[in-house]
This record gives sequence, structure tokens and C-alpha cells, in this order.
Amino acid sequence: MHRLFVALKPPPPMRDALLAAMGGVAHARWQTAEQLHLTLRFIGEVDRHRAEDIAAALGGVHHPGFALSLARFGQFDRKGRTDALWIGITPDEPVRQLHNKIDRALQRVGIAPDQRAFLPHITIARFGRTAGDVGRFMELAAVPQAAAQFNEFCLYESQLGTDGSSYSIIARYPLEHP
Repeated sequence: MHRLFVALKPPPPMRDALLAAMGGVAHARWQTAEQLHLTLRFIGEVDRHRAEDIAAALGGVHHPGFALSLARFGQFDRKGRTDALWIGITPDEPVRQLHNKIDRALQRVGIAPDQRAFLPHITIARFGRTAGDVGRFMELAAVPQAAAQFNEFCLYESQLGTDGSSYSIIARYPLEHP
């Protein structure tokens, strides 16, 4: 079985800016450069044949490339506790349009449509049962000033491990020149 998702990989200058913003929150598991991504669509566990169908379907997605900037901090909560710290992007409309095209392509190969609200973001930290003062971090930390051109999206495979997830790009799909 393969655990798949589709994402944008921030180029090195944006990854460097994200890494520089990390720190100062107790109990945070900060993401590594290899873990930083903007999820376009989580797929989940599929067998090899379905993975091949997914890879082929994504090859039919056509969308222009776009520039994104980092915008603001945010957090996700689960059961009353902070689960993740993230940075949003701007503008989000090109990313939403790409997400919708990917979702439609996946539906054509039998993947159910995404039922969750789509919020374009890059997770920078995850938390276990306890989290430090995330609110204070978001209040005091400066959002990194970084912009980047995105010219491709990727199909990733996720491997769950004791130190968190590791991600491997298994296919790259070019975005068209704007």
C-alpha cells in the first residue's frame, strides 16, 4: 500500500525563510526542509494499481504556474489543543483553482472528492499532547518575507515513522508558463 498526497514543494529560498522562522515554542516538532510542503490534496492509502492510475490522471492536469508569498501564521486545533502551527500563502486563488482541478482528475479514477474545507498553508510545526505558547509565538513572530514562483506540483508518498513522517516525491507535474 502507498500513502499518497499531492503538494507544492516550496523552492529553496522560501524553505530557508520558513526554517529561519521556526523556534521558540515548547514541545513543537518543527518540520525539516524535506517535510515542508503545501498540500493540494491528501489521497491516503492506495494499492500499486490505483497509485499508477492516480499518477496518470495527474498528468492530465493543466494549470498555469504562479507566484506565492508567505502571508500569516495560523494553528489547527484538535479536541481543544493545538495540533499544528502553519503559515498561509497569498494569493490563494491560483492554489484553490489547482486544488479543484486535481480533485476532479482524481475523481475520474475513482478517488472520492475531498470533503474537507481547503485552506492553503504550509505546516511548520506539529504538537503532541502538549504545546507551548503558540498564541504568543503568533503574536510576536514576524511572518518571513518570502515569495517564490511555482512551476510544478508533485505526487508524494508518505512513510510514517517514530520521528514523524518522511516524504518522497514519486512524480513531478509541470505547470504551464503563465
